[in-house]
Amino acid sequence: MNQSRRLRHVLQAAIVLLLTAFLLPGLALAAEEEEREYEDLLMEGDNVCTRCHDDADNPKLMTIGATKHGTSADPRTPTCTSCHGESLDHRNNPDGTDERPLPDVTFKKNKHNSAVEMNASCEGCHQGGDNMFWAASVHQVRDVACVDCHDMHTTNDLVRQKVSQTDVCANCHKAQRSQENKPYRHPTREGMMACSDCHNPHGSVSEKGMLVRDSVVDTCYTCHMEKRGPNLWNHQPVTEDCTICHNPHGSTVQNMLKVRVPFLCQRCHEGPGHRANIVSLSDPGNLAGGG
Repeated sequence: MNQSRRLRHVLQAAIVLLLTAFLLPGLALAAEEEEREYEDLLMEGDNVCTRCHDDADNPKLMTIGATKHGTSADPRTPTCTSCHGESLDHRNNPDGTDERPLPDVTFKKNKHNSAVEMNASCEGCHQGGDNMFWAASVHQVRDVACVDCHDMHTTNDLVRQKVSQTDVCANCHKAQRSQENKPYRHPTREGMMACSDCHNPHGSVSEKGMLVRDSVVDTCYTCHMEKRGPNLWNHQPVTEDCTICHNPHGSTVQNMLKVRVPFLCQRCHEGPGHRANIVSLSDPGNLAGGG
């Protein structure tokens, strides 16, 4: 009996030693890890994320430090949680699984969050100016997310560069891309113009096309000022809408006309005798409505 009791005491002592040697240092290290105060790497308050995310990430999340969103000297600069939310489950992984829960807001094409939820993070800062008409714009109504066009974690945001902006827009606007490959067009493919020179993708008060000006003619006049006049005799379509005669995205006809003359003119000016009559301003009978 004494021998068995003595053996039991020895086993208990051995277990205590094992716990002391292996488990307690691990617990102490975990407590130290929990209490350690991580330093911010790029922006104030980013230590909650940069304790795990670093330059080895793929995609390269830390490249945001080289963008305007990573300018530490600017008090308006957001932190990771400003856009992605507090994301406590993602940070703490309460279930202890190998795959952490996603952040509260993720900006991915898989639409873990809706376009409205993703855009709300951007709209918290980007209001007014060119963005003031985003609400009820065509892109907003059709659930286009900011990240469908923009990449915030890189300095090479393709949609903000003239030479590549057209390619980004063409992901959706394929008909316009086809027209831009026609012989007579604006120099968008050469990077001398971009879609945003004429259109405001964030919305506008123009009647159509989210133009940068209130009307088509005012938008065209920003470059084609010689057409503004004043002229003694104004061709009415010129003052009404340039796209009555021109296709601004490209055409197979010189001067980006929709059809060749005289057929273009005969769409409005038709002689009383025969459709093939050539329009002549000197002959009132060739004008629509002439006698």
